[in-house]
Amino acid sequence: MGLIYEQLVRPLAFRRDPETVHETVVGALATLGHLSPLCRLLEWWNALPASVRKPVECAGLQFPNRIGLAAGFDKNAECWPAAAALGFGHVEIGTVTRLAQPGNPKPRLFRFPAEEAVLNRMGFNNAGAEAMARRLAGQPKRGHRRLPLGINLGKSKAAPLDEAVADYLASFHLLAEHADYIAINVSSPNTPDLRKLQEHDRLVELLGALQRANAEREAAVMGGRRPIFLKIAPDLTWPQIDDILQILHDLRLDGIIATNTTLERPGALAGVTEAGGLSGRPLCRRSTQIINYIARATGGRLPIIGVGGVTDAATAGEKLDAGATLVQVYSGWIYRGPFFAAELARALSYR
Repeated sequence: MGLIYEQLVRPLAFRRDPETVHETVVGALATLGHLSPLCRLLEWWNALPASVRKPVECAGLQFPNRIGLAAGFDKNAECWPAAAALGFGHVEIGTVTRLAQPGNPKPRLFRFPAEEAVLNRMGFNNAGAEAMARRLAGQPKRGHRRLPLGINLGKSKAAPLDEAVADYLASFHLLAEHADYIAINVSSPNTPDLRKLQEHDRLVELLGALQRANAEREAAVMGGRRPIFLKIAPDLTWPQIDDILQILHDLRLDGIIATNTTLERPGALAGVTEAGGLSGRPLCRRSTQIINYIARATGGRLPIIGVGGVTDAATAGEKLDAGATLVQVYSGWIYRGPFFAAELARALSYR
């Protein structure tokens, strides 16, 4: 199936504008998600053999396999119910912001096929947290889903840094009820000043407020607390990562997602002048290094979701060997085809 996609489907798709193709695929998967019998048939077809099928535990949640769809694909909770049919073990939707926003001017999404890379400066284009909450209210609920659902929260572009905490909290209060876990995105390079939220004082203030809100949910019996993961940039220095890990330890955060897209332009991409975050194969080595560093620094006690440059079973396995519990894909999915997650999950199940 992967060979057919790479030789026949991908060349045709890559002749079209990347964002147009993205919107077409989201629409097709949204339709598939409404066809429950077909979804269940595909899920059966892509299921792991019974002899190697066992849930993966991470942050108190049970995942049917180790492969997830990273944030950025399903920004508005439109098509995630179809993910299990394609072999995914979890989905992270968003990034969603409190306020609806159009994102950055087009064009803002670029492919580099020779390097199996994608560059984007989307700018958190989404319909807003209220719209997402309304859509999720009509979709499968927690405890009745085929796989865990993460919701990735970002800062509204219109919210100044000094109002970032209130902005994230508003989204958290709207969406925590619907999430199996929450991811906090302070690392996208495409929203002005967003990465400043990775600085010590701002990060302590933000994560502390979210943890208090989480504890209040638990105390009020509002469906319980949600595991919270922090998504970090690959462009941090080792001392910056050390500082973040100490904050996560002190505030008892549930895990970390390593990593977001990079501002670096390695290798053959050195001459690329387009602004934005780079993902795909050129990011693989750096993200794996950071995963390994985090695992060693925390003694393997902090759950890690590894993302960045997974293009095959070998690169997925490297992230698990480095210390990740789960792996997410996005750019690799674009280059490898719709059933890439199922192929990876099957290969990794025999490890």
